[in-house]
Amino acid sequence: MNTTRARPLIRLLIADDHPMVREGLKVSLESEHFIEVIADVSNGQQALEQAALLGPDVVLLDISMPVMGGLEACKSFRQRLPEIRLLIVTMHDNREYILKAVQAGAAGYVLKDVPTEELLLAVQTVFQGGTYFSSSVAKTLFSEFGTAPTRLSAGSHGQQALSPRETDVLALLTEGMGNKEIASQLSISVRTVEAHRLKIKQKLGINNSAGLIRYALDHGIGKPV
Repeated sequence: MNTTRARPLIRLLIADDHPMVREGLKVSLESEHFIEVIADVSNGQQALEQAALLGPDVVLLDISMPVMGGLEACKSFRQRLPEIRLLIVTMHDNREYILKAVQAGAAGYVLKDVPTEELLLAVQTVFQGGTYFSSSVAKTLFSEFGTAPTRLSAGSHGQQALSPRETDVLALLTEGMGNKEIASQLSISVRTVEAHRLKIKQKLGINNSAGLIRYALDHGIGKPV
């Protein structure tokens, strides 16, 4: 008897104003049996309308689209359909766009030229509640901060100070790393990483990964040495 558990079906909606790009993404993503593209549209307004009707798990958004671009669409999704996960897939790799996407509520940001395997990983990670930034995006995002994270003092809203190790963990979380990767990077156990993540959320009063990334950006937290 086969006891292997099937992966959950991930229902996607793709928004991009180039028909060939949409078709290419659809073919690449549906090469995996656990992904179904339920609709593809040419702008953010159509994405909102179709998402309200079809209820996708994840929406892939380009940034530059007519009628409504990806950044504006992210904000509208967060207000109207907050349960849907958002992944930016674009050619824009400048820091301003990346920051705005995170602030607008995107859970991930990848470039269109990433390999199919990485795009699939990004979709899976976002679907599972995580965040995903391709390596070049993470590098651009934290380029201003160098390699050393800022050690935080107590916040102005009664937040407790993060310890140096908690700051290191937060820095690696912002790069989209999972618990196992962080444990390996910092030479600590996975259970210790999980404990640090819980403590970080409790101290900062933030319960989701996107909020943690925005906090890290606001406080200049980059990759630990």
